[in-house]
Amino acid sequence: MPASSGLERPKSGLLHLTPALIGLLVSFLIPFAWVVRIAFDEIGPSYEVLGRLSLQTYRDAFTSPLIWSALSDTVILGVVVAALTTVISYPVALFLARTTTRWKGLLIALAIAPLLTSSIARTFGWIAILSDNGILNSALMAVGLISQPLQLSDNYLGIVIALIEIMMPYAILVMLSGFGRVDESLEEAARSLGASRSQAFWKITFPLSAPGVLAAALLVFVLSISSFVTPQLMGGGRVFLLATEIYNEATQTLNWPLAAAMSTMLVMIFALFIIVQRRLLSVVNK
Repeated sequence: MPASSGLERPKSGLLHLTPALIGLLVSFLIPFAWVVRIAFDEIGPSYEVLGRLSLQTYRDAFTSPLIWSALSDTVILGVVVAALTTVISYPVALFLARTTTRWKGLLIALAIAPLLTSSIARTFGWIAILSDNGILNSALMAVGLISQPLQLSDNYLGIVIALIEIMMPYAILVMLSGFGRVDESLEEAARSLGASRSQAFWKITFPLSAPGVLAAALLVFVLSISSFVTPQLMGGGRVFLLATEIYNEATQTLNWPLAAAMSTMLVMIFALFIIVQRRLLSVVNK
C-alpha cells in the first residue's frame, strides 16, 4: 500500500500542474511561437509581406547599429534600475520585516499601495515633478539654488528615476517574503559571540536574504526592460529602447517581421538573465 501511494504522488502532482501548464501554453508559448514565425516572413520594399520565408529580417535585426544601440541601452537601463531599486528597497523591506509596531500591517500596505495606481498616472506625476516647468525645478529656481531648469525629464535620467519609484513596491514585496527565511536568533547568537552589528549583518543576515534580493533584482530587471509607457513618456521621444522601437516598427513603420525579431531578442535577454540569476543563486546557496 505505501508503494502504491508513492507511485501515485508524481501523477497527482502532474495533475495539479496541468491547469498552470495549459495557461502557460495558451498565454505565452503559442503567442511567442507565432511571433517567432512572423519574423521569418519576407517583406517587400513597402514592408508588404511577400508570403515567403526568409532569414533576412533576423539578419537585419542582428546587424543594425540602431537596434544594437537600443539593445545595449535597454540592458544598461535594466541593470541600473534593478541595482538602484534593490539597494533602496532592501532597508525598507528589512525594517518592515523586523518592526514590532502594531502598525506593521499598515506600513506594509502603504509600501505597496502604489501598485493600486496605474503606472501611466504615476509617470505623468513624475513628468509634473521633473519637467523644465515642473514642481522641482520651479521650487529650486524660486529659492535661487539654480538659474535654469535641470534636465531631469525627456532623457535617460528621467526614465531611471520614474522606473525606480514604480518598481520599488515589487522589490519590497519579493524581499519581504525572502526575509521570512532569516532567523534573527542566528544574528543574536553571532553578536553574543563577539561579532559586531555590521559583521553579523554581512555574515548572517545578508547571505540568508540574498535569494530574495536576487529574485527581486531579476523581477525589476525584467519589468524595466519590457516597460514601454514610462520610457515613451519620460523619454520624450528622445530615448530609443528596444520596447519603444518594437512599438514604432509595429505601429508606425508597419514592419511587423522586424518588430517580431526584436521581440525575440527581448525574450532572449530575459532567458539570459534568468540563467545568470540561477547561477548566482546556486553560488549563494552553497
